[in-house]
Amino acid sequence: MLRIGVDIGGTFTDFCGWREGEQDITSLKVPSTPPDFENGFKQGFERLLERLRPEDGESALVMHGTTVSTNAVIERKGPKIAFFVTKGYRDLLELQRMGVRNPLNIFENRTKPLVDRAMVFEVEERLLRGGTVETAIDEEAVEALARQAMEAGAAGFAVALLHSYANPHHETIVERAIRRVVGKDAEVSLSSEIWPRIGEYERATISVLNAFVRRRMNTYIGAVESYVAARLPGSQLFVTRSNGGAMAAAEARAFPVHTLLSGPASGVTAVQYLGRAIGEHNILTMDMGGTSTDISLVRDGEALTSTAAEVGDFPVVMPVTGIEAIGAGGGSIAALDGGVLRIGPQSAGSFPGPACFGRGGTAPTLTDAYLLAGYLPEALLGGAMHLNFNAAEKAMASIAEALGTDVATAAEMCVTVASSNMVAGVLPYLARQGVDPEELTLLVYGGAGAIQGPLLAAEIGVNRVLVPSTPSVFCALGGLVSELSNDTMETVHGRDVDGALIARTFAALKEQAADWLARQASPDRLVSQTFECWAAMRYVGQSFQIDVRLPDSAVEAEDLKAMQDAFHQEHERIYSHADPGAAVEFVDLRMRVRGAMSIPEPASPGTVTTGAPVKGVRPMRFQGHVYPEVRIYDRANLGLNEAVHGPAVIEQPEATIVVPPDFIARTGAYGVMVMSRS
Repeated sequence: MLRIGVDIGGTFTDFCGWREGEQDITSLKVPSTPPDFENGFKQGFERLLERLRPEDGESALVMHGTTVSTNAVIERKGPKIAFFVTKGYRDLLELQRMGVRNPLNIFENRTKPLVDRAMVFEVEERLLRGGTVETAIDEEAVEALARQAMEAGAAGFAVALLHSYANPHHETIVERAIRRVVGKDAEVSLSSEIWPRIGEYERATISVLNAFVRRRMNTYIGAVESYVAARLPGSQLFVTRSNGGAMAAAEARAFPVHTLLSGPASGVTAVQYLGRAIGEHNILTMDMGGTSTDISLVRDGEALTSTAAEVGDFPVVMPVTGIEAIGAGGGSIAALDGGVLRIGPQSAGSFPGPACFGRGGTAPTLTDAYLLAGYLPEALLGGAMHLNFNAAEKAMASIAEALGTDVATAAEMCVTVASSNMVAGVLPYLARQGVDPEELTLLVYGGAGAIQGPLLAAEIGVNRVLVPSTPSVFCALGGLVSELSNDTMETVHGRDVDGALIARTFAALKEQAADWLARQASPDRLVSQTFECWAAMRYVGQSFQIDVRLPDSAVEAEDLKAMQDAFHQEHERIYSHADPGAAVEFVDLRMRVRGAMSIPEPASPGTVTTGAPVKGVRPMRFQGHVYPEVRIYDRANLGLNEAVHGPAVIEQPEATIVVPPDFIARTGAYGVMVMSRS
């Protein structure tokens, strides 16, 4: 049995492959092929199979991370959606939360909804807060609305009725009426089925997002699934999801909203996997690809989760791996804005890409700056992609001329601006989590993470940097080691909550979670399954809640006080304040199920090298200083614990590692490059 992890980014598509019973993991990168991402997937998959050499009849579990749904939202490229709401709530998507992103800008506008107001249809019905019926629903009237939506060109349907989190019956009736009019294959997304929680706007947004990306994801996943099944009969396709786990392809086609942050979340999953092996439990993650840079936090071995994520301009209130975008990527374009040098947000992408890629790009990018500053070699991907130094110089010339300096200095200025942007994002992020940078280890990955990450560490005071053995395909590795995972929830706000109610609710949620897991994969493929009890809790009167992992023993014993004590402790950890005497309320209860499948053990590096570690020297620029002869090392020829003193560069086929001045790098356990401030 093969297991394959895939991560599709805006610039490259990454693969990791492993055969059960063996130790070695095979990895590779191929250029992405937007907008037809499945072409890049097929090209890379074929190259990976050439290396893995599957035996006759051997099948695979393919764990696929994708940005297809994310790009659809950001680019607003989707079908016309009809949105069904309770009568009187037609302007729900327009009003939002009555706020704007920048209230100091008098020209600021609210986010434009994905659904035009003309495609919002009001349903004559009403549920009270507890789910009891105040106004019954008329199915014939709903059928008439469905006909209007069809005549207006609706290709998908989203439904979010008032208080459906407490009683989904009316939404189910709406779905039934739509299918009678449109057909049984109508694409209908119910808010009560996706994530039944309080908050009409957020719940409505999730149903609309799901409807908006469903057709595109259905087409894409269907094409990939058919290809994999034909290429390796008996194989199964899974799609990684925003909570760091994975789900079966059929589930992803029905609920693609769960995939909006799947790629970055897989990287954090890989961080947890590696952190457990090397004994690192408090890690700041940094994933820098071709388009953006994302950070996250692993505390005590557990990934930070969030219910306040955003994709594009829209809130995603489901539990996801807490990831925050802090800066540009390697393909981000450098430009002057009123005389001020800026990096991004525009990106050259994979095609035409940075100027040095030689694919027709002419705009100066951060990758061009890396090459001109001496950080990058003459070729990437083990020599398969040659870099054009002259093209990078020509692209950067306009920036240099505007700044009144030479091209090399302008390139270093671009790197400095990128670092400054990241510092401005990282430090407030850590402050919100109540974490001191000196308490953390920075783990960098992504195509450009090992270049920019060490430079960032030098700026923010992190004293230890880790670079995995395959940093540029780390998110694909995260897919390969992902567990099947899902969250089921029930809102209990407004009810008389006691220990017995909580225990009963979690028992019912556990049954739902077990049923979900059984639908994803056959039991013989699962190594273990675990269930976690979570609650959204707050002090009475607070306008926000925090997620608390409830002790299993407290839930089983119906010990309400122990559950409340867990909330006080978490509140104290986050805000350095708690009031054990204050009243606490439960907003919703959530059960997370994890189904683990067999995964490889982290491979230990060999101790025998095949050549000289130093490949040569070249000039480089660091922090305004020119170092004329910086040593270039071959990572494959570095022995265990062999010291590399910065400034230096360590090269490998799919990544480049920059060792800043005042840092020392050594190869540690499992091939991890450990960089420490000297």
